[in-house]
Amino acid sequence: MDLDPVIRAAQMALPQWSHMEREPYLRRFAQKLKAEKETFAQVISQATGKLLWDARQEVQAMINKVDISIRAYRERTPLVTQGHRVVRHLPHGVLAVLGPFNFPGHLPNGHIIPALIAGNTVIFKPSEWAPAVGEAYRKLWDLPEGILQVVEGGVEVGQALASHPGIAGLLFTGSYRAGSALATQFAQTPWKILALEMGGNNPLVVGHISNSLAAVSVIIQSAFLSSGQRCTCARRLILQDEALLPLLIEEMGKIRVGYAADRPEPFMGPLIHARAVDQMIDAENRLIQQGARPLKRLEKRGERLLTPGLIDVTSVALPPDEEYFGPLLQVKRVSHFQDALQEANQTAYGLAASLLSDDRAQYDMFLHTVKAGILNWNSPTTGASSESPFGGLGKSGNSRPSAFYAADYCAYPVASFEYPTLTLPEKLPYV
Repeated sequence: MDLDPVIRAAQMALPQWSHMEREPYLRRFAQKLKAEKETFAQVISQATGKLLWDARQEVQAMINKVDISIRAYRERTPLVTQGHRVVRHLPHGVLAVLGPFNFPGHLPNGHIIPALIAGNTVIFKPSEWAPAVGEAYRKLWDLPEGILQVVEGGVEVGQALASHPGIAGLLFTGSYRAGSALATQFAQTPWKILALEMGGNNPLVVGHISNSLAAVSVIIQSAFLSSGQRCTCARRLILQDEALLPLLIEEMGKIRVGYAADRPEPFMGPLIHARAVDQMIDAENRLIQQGARPLKRLEKRGERLLTPGLIDVTSVALPPDEEYFGPLLQVKRVSHFQDALQEANQTAYGLAASLLSDDRAQYDMFLHTVKAGILNWNSPTTGASSESPFGGLGKSGNSRPSAFYAADYCAYPVASFEYPTLTLPEKLPYV
């Protein structure tokens, strides 16, 4: 694909866009999306298989993103004037956005809205697994030519866009493998902005609890929401008391798995494609070969459906530190709470972690020991707010959190000393 005309159009639109009133355009986008909320949710559902209740929540998050991002831009990139000292924040230029399949509207929107508010022009490549979402997204905007463009294609288009000399930076949400390749590439151009939002091998620690069913409910929401296809989903359940496991297995058996048209509406829908199903089953089998004990096996139902799986990896010396992007939860039993905290940190990732406990002292220990960008107490690992920063440590990101903090990487500060009149000092400093 020849990206040169696209880049040139974005560059030509940049001067006008960066100097004009931009908020009205974004608010009109939010109004139109609100009016077409159900239609857009249907597009997401049809493109990815996502259940409609999940797709509707995604669209609502997209609508909310406009007001939140405007507030964030005003709060985090204000014009500061103190005497002759002035600090402004200016746009980088043409920014590329690469979107994922699991939230094909919300996650790229979380980069695009802050980028446009800051005065950048944007080239958006949606996931090759959900191109219809990118096309429908562009139609919601009423912008001057060149400000927001959508290009479609596979990995090769993303690589070409990332390597194009005409972009000023790239905003990415996706896997660690892809993000790591981008980081290696962008190391050759350190003057370009690169914001990486990657995955996680997220721990869910169970401490002192009195309500077992409430704990199980949070575990299920953490591990199996969106069929495990959220980067914040819990991948590892760490607990001292295995008495919780029979109840968890029982409740997992009640989870409704199906398609968007099924009634009653399911809790878990299909994975993005048949290959993802096979990858999850292969991961489960590899763990079993290493000595893991299946407590509830993944079951394939049709081409893209899986029932949730639970597997005990306590006897596996070194379980792979991988993000299994689907409904498979690993269980690790420990003897002491301190061991649970140490186990939680046995990952190179650091996106999300949760503690279930009625003991404030345990949460204080958890808060100051576990390394992650999102730390929740008696709340699912998937609980995250656009009004807070969203990002992780280690292999989960490159210290450029998104959501409310996306304003930080969409503009750069310029410090100035400004005097309206040139004056001659009473004494020349060099004489």
